[in-house]
Amino acid sequence: MAAIPIALIAAIVVIDVLAPPDIHLGPLLVAAPAITASFAGPRMTGLIAALAVVAQAVIAVLRDPDELFSANHQAQIAALVLVGSSLVIFCVVRERRARELTQVRYVSETAQRVVLRPLPKWIGPLRVASLYLAAEAEAQIGGDLYAASRTRSGTRLIVGDVRGKGMTAVGDAALLLGAFRAAAHRQASLPELAAYLDGSVCWNLTEPGETDQSGETFITATIVDIPDHGSMIDMIDCGHPPPIVVRNGRATLIDAYQAAPPLGLGELAHPRYHVDTFTFEAGDLLLLYTDGVVEARDSTGTFYPLTERITGWTESDPDAFLRRLRRDLLQYVGGRLGDDAVMIAIERPRTPHVMQTRPEVPSPQPQERAKSKW
Repeated sequence: MAAIPIALIAAIVVIDVLAPPDIHLGPLLVAAPAITASFAGPRMTGLIAALAVVAQAVIAVLRDPDELFSANHQAQIAALVLVGSSLVIFCVVRERRARELTQVRYVSETAQRVVLRPLPKWIGPLRVASLYLAAEAEAQIGGDLYAASRTRSGTRLIVGDVRGKGMTAVGDAALLLGAFRAAAHRQASLPELAAYLDGSVCWNLTEPGETDQSGETFITATIVDIPDHGSMIDMIDCGHPPPIVVRNGRATLIDAYQAAPPLGLGELAHPRYHVDTFTFEAGDLLLLYTDGVVEARDSTGTFYPLTERITGWTESDPDAFLRRLRRDLLQYVGGRLGDDAVMIAIERPRTPHVMQTRPEVPSPQPQERAKSKW
């Protein structure tokens, strides 16, 4: 790339020297450092700018040695020095901001790994894939959330969306995920878990500095309990877009019979959490998502018809299914989403997956237990 501005300088010098006396191409030398600044750093830009100044002096000497000290050439040289210095300063500032952006990206990715832990490929007998699409090009995490937890008899998952954006939404998402991970593995019923999560969000509103957001902060969520054996799933919908079951290429929307209010509004609505049950057989694929998917719009303002688009898809592998869904969604909206989007695909394979269990450690004898107490 450095050969381009050098060749440009050489061409301008040759043409200007050979041109008639009334034609001056020296002012075009400023293009060389300008082009260099588009791809190189301050050192290379400064070197090309200095070379352009030397080239301007060479033109003056070859045309007429007395012209080197003329007002015209002195003004052109001064202009080259001024423009070259400005471009060098620009490159320094650009590199500094690039380093800051790299650091911000690193912190953002670290926060994403801490708050939104990647789901494993296998959770018990289920094959799982997850995908987070950020609306902002430089963002890695927002207010959308998901998590999974194992119980003695199955797997519990949550997918949700925090009202609002920015660091406040990230903090609320981290709060809910922490509460879910702490309580989901316990042997509480699904309504008890939902009530606990609602209370955790409500308690957060009473923290110092959060009281002004009371009634304005809430989290829509879907909580599902998938047993290891059997073909039925329990679900509580808290104002969240309903899940979809794909069976033999046919997509079915699972609407809640009685949806609960979003988490965080329990003190206002005093909800009774109704558990909906639906079939999830071997070979089926369950899709959980946030409203960033179904509220994505094309150039005409039409919402993304998720159920219609995935009808007929035969991918049974969750990773392959989400890759196709990602391509189709981004193509539909023209490459960029207007809101963050989370997608989780879960498959119950036809062939049972052999779950690895931890080896049991024999309990100590009474004498050993007495010794270990101290």
